[in-house]
Amino acid sequence: MKLISANWKMNMTPTQTRDYITKFLPLVKDVKDREILLCVPYTSLCVAYDLLKDTHIKLGAQNVYYEPKGAFTGEISVAMLKDLGVSYVIVGHSERRWIFGERDETINRKLLACLDGGLRPILCVGERLEEREAGLTFKVVETQIRLALSSLEDHTDMIDIAYEPVWAIGSGNPATPEDAQIVHKFIKDLLKSINKNYQGKTRVLYGGSVNPQNAGEFMKMPDIDGLLVGTASLDPEAFAKIVNSF
Repeated sequence: MKLISANWKMNMTPTQTRDYITKFLPLVKDVKDREILLCVPYTSLCVAYDLLKDTHIKLGAQNVYYEPKGAFTGEISVAMLKDLGVSYVIVGHSERRWIFGERDETINRKLLACLDGGLRPILCVGERLEEREAGLTFKVVETQIRLALSSLEDHTDMIDIAYEPVWAIGSGNPATPEDAQIVHKFIKDLLKSINKNYQGKTRVLYGGSVNPQNAGEFMKMPDIDGLLVGTASLDPEAFAKIVNSF
């Protein structure tokens, strides 16, 4: 089943979350042939869970820490998220990598914690503009995936991957559907080589300046299994249009 996910990032108060979901639910109530996911800020998880628990929409978090508990001020654990009704969590988003300095080793440990604790992670990968211009897209993406999945190669079917070219995020200049398709096919071929028992259950999503006008074109590509939507997901009507775009 295709996966369409919103990533609100550091937006929406709990009050705004309640208003958003109240408007959003009627717009997607009849959509049952694809998975819809809202990845909201930590402070909105309780409100979102109460509104979504009896619906077909899943709840996700934007980050997690790899330790189960302890003196880690400001962090949140897998168990804490699960107790809030979370089923998905974004791991290794480019903003975590480039703004907050998360390393591939850290991302690997987060993936392991998610798999051990029963959360389905969405691993984000993607190249920066200078890497793209240097022809390093495939090398960067492969390195990020191999390091993130180190010692987890047999569990690739338990995660999803979002290809998010850093140069496209929030820029208004997305990759073309055709360019994204090439990278998505590369990722799937890589997963087959990493895990000889790969069953194709890893959905590869595209993220980066997705909007209601281009979402349907991305979803026409054979190896694009869904979307991770940032800015456009902050408007319930716009995100509903994306969900219904294919």
